[in-house]
Amino acid sequence: MRRRGPGAEHDRVTETNPGPSLFPSLLQSLFPSLLLSLSLPEFLVLLGAVALLVARWLPPAARRPGTLAAGAVLVPSVILLGFTGIRWQMLPVLAGAAVASAFTLPPLLRRRTGRPPRRARWWLALPGSLACAGLIATGPVAAWAFPVPVFPEPTGDFAVGTRVLQWTDPLRPESFTADPDDRRTVVVQLWYPARKSPADVPRAPYLGRTQDEARTVSAALAEGVGLPGFLVDGAARARSRAVVDAPVAGGGERFPVVLFSPGSGGVRSQNTAWAEELASHGYLVAALDHPYDSSVVVLTDGRTIRATTASSGDRDRDEELAVGWTAVRAADLGFVLTRLERLDRGETDGTDGTGGTGETGGTADPLTGRLDTGRAAVAGHSLGGAAALQAARQDRRFDAVVDLDGYPHGPTAPALAQPALALTQDITAGTDPRYLPRLTEALDHNTATSYRLTVPGAGHLTFMDGPLYLPPVPSIVGTLGRTQSPRLVAAATLAFLDTTLRGRPGDPADTLRAYATVRSSGR
Repeated sequence: MRRRGPGAEHDRVTETNPGPSLFPSLLQSLFPSLLLSLSLPEFLVLLGAVALLVARWLPPAARRPGTLAAGAVLVPSVILLGFTGIRWQMLPVLAGAAVASAFTLPPLLRRRTGRPPRRARWWLALPGSLACAGLIATGPVAAWAFPVPVFPEPTGDFAVGTRVLQWTDPLRPESFTADPDDRRTVVVQLWYPARKSPADVPRAPYLGRTQDEARTVSAALAEGVGLPGFLVDGAARARSRAVVDAPVAGGGERFPVVLFSPGSGGVRSQNTAWAEELASHGYLVAALDHPYDSSVVVLTDGRTIRATTASSGDRDRDEELAVGWTAVRAADLGFVLTRLERLDRGETDGTDGTGGTGETGGTADPLTGRLDTGRAAVAGHSLGGAAALQAARQDRRFDAVVDLDGYPHGPTAPALAQPALALTQDITAGTDPRYLPRLTEALDHNTATSYRLTVPGAGHLTFMDGPLYLPPVPSIVGTLGRTQSPRLVAAATLAFLDTTLRGRPGDPADTLRAYATVRSSGR
């Protein structure tokens, strides 16, 4: 039986079966996953390398044609990879093929010169062949563990467009620098309902506006968790499902607004799959980069701002620091909502990437008149979830709040007055013992209804895009699978927002029970 959290005896607690087994047959799922992690040229290189290795062990009459066929597949594929870019995962495959060629080519060359072929004894060749097989097998396994992420196809009625804006708050000094004239600047990425684009239109890069920015962000994210940058270079190569600057969906519908703050050291695009799913269902999502807190932020003038926030190693001191960082993020979220209100009214200054202004007589922005900022939610992951809770307390313009596994930092007063959804992983012995009581306190004092979903099989990174490109280690990304993780988080969020922002009749808990264990509370 699952242990109930503090105060649960005063609330409605529902336990549900999370659904079918989370551990399908390894043999049924692993091999196809290995192959799907490779591009077509990479698969052909793998095929050629395997064929070259096998050719050494074919009957004498088949060795020459087998080796030639393997080379005919391998050599053009390697040349093609040279043009498209060789991922590090393919280096062991190429090394294995090179070693295998040392066993298969010399006999052919000697025969061509008229000299009798000499072949190593099988008991001498076998260890080398096994070593080659190990190298070749390492490639697809590494590609499976660290793939180029493939984003789920959004399930809503709308296609998805995206764009990046940069806004400076002239009234707020930058607290992370000593320059008295420096003002707080944030970079914001929007995902919005769009008209369908032709299939051949390029999709948006995942981690940046350009490949250079994507590589910079990927390297900074890896450095932030102590990994070599090359391990996660697949994320820098990825493209999402959205189209940059796609035409806004027709029909004149106004889109509810959802603001998003990433985790500590996270970046605006870390929940792209979640954002695209919401946008396909008619929401505008605005995700923030928080300079000096996000791992790296690239500004429009080319400046690169790296994170300066870091743990001190002392729990009490870290809590004090986190309270300050949360306050800055909460202010960022309120500022962005104000700018979105101005964007909807056509009140932009033309310097932020919106492309025109109502004030200066320029061309109206395509999103002017389409944002329903009167129906706004604030969301975040980890430290961003804490910022979302704090922003909702301070700014009643937010009508709902979503906390994705975020520990609440900062004051608990005033109490929340908006419907709240908190998604958490299973509470274990390794969980910070202060987390659940702190979260429970914030939700129980809410004057509106709060919902806490404990998602079986989830890890902390389940609630962002990590499962799409990180190794499927349960303690890191959970056990829900690469695509099931973002789909579950987005579906639960939509069930909550459709009720709280769009007024869909019914109790959200009735829908949320399909995804996780639900606990409802509030006054």
